[in-house]
Amino acid sequence: MKIKLLLLTVIFGLTTVFANPPAKKRILVYTKNGKGYVHKNIPFSVEAWKKIGEANNLIVDVSDDPAVMTTENLAKYSCLVFSNTCNDIFNTEEQKHALVAYIHGGGAYVGVHSASDSEKSWPWYAEMVGGKFKRHPAFQSFEIKVIDEKHPSTLMLGKKWIKEDECYYMNEFNPNNHVLLAADMRTIKDSEKEVYPGRTFGDYLPLAWCHEFEGGRVFYTALGHDSKDYVNPVFIQHLTGGLLWALGENSKESHSKKKN
Repeated sequence: MKIKLLLLTVIFGLTTVFANPPAKKRILVYTKNGKGYVHKNIPFSVEAWKKIGEANNLIVDVSDDPAVMTTENLAKYSCLVFSNTCNDIFNTEEQKHALVAYIHGGGAYVGVHSASDSEKSWPWYAEMVGGKFKRHPAFQSFEIKVIDEKHPSTLMLGKKWIKEDECYYMNEFNPNNHVLLAADMRTIKDSEKEVYPGRTFGDYLPLAWCHEFEGGRVFYTALGHDSKDYVNPVFIQHLTGGLLWALGENSKESHSKKKN
């Protein structure tokens, strides 16, 4: 009798699970660009994020309309992905306040490439992203040192990544950033390199990091200028790992929570 009751309990439990599967997490891929340069990679990045979502059981919404930035609407999302946003990406102070409230409520943020060149006159945004774009030398191949080889966004890279990209020179770094990747400045060709960054950061300039910020989780990578990046399996793994960390899917990786 006890065995029958146990079996019925198990069957009932399984039936309940299958009848009410856990809701999929939903992410918003935001691509707004204000006046100025607009990356040609945006449609390719959107397709990449859709595929990342499909591979990780996520619902992916895409928008370049600042009207989506309301407290009520953002509450639907487990993560906001600012994929190559640039310049002014909000129309009102209320939209900015919605982003702040979202982060304060424990939201997740992923910034890609020119996301750090967005809202340049808003100090809170730069602090949240972790840094602010200053300029970049010509697109070229250079060496990237993997600072944290165990983070989910870098596991596939080993100790060094040789990549063609724009090496973003940034400033206003958040001191709490946990640096994941850094450009080896000795491999960068740039006649103005000594003007900035010079020796400010020694031989290595941060390019990707994660940090916990005012209640939320933030991952940023300065890489991803070329449209071809978004069909490159290694770069896709880099983005996926960053997203999963931001979502808290890799919470066991305690090293990724430590602050430098």
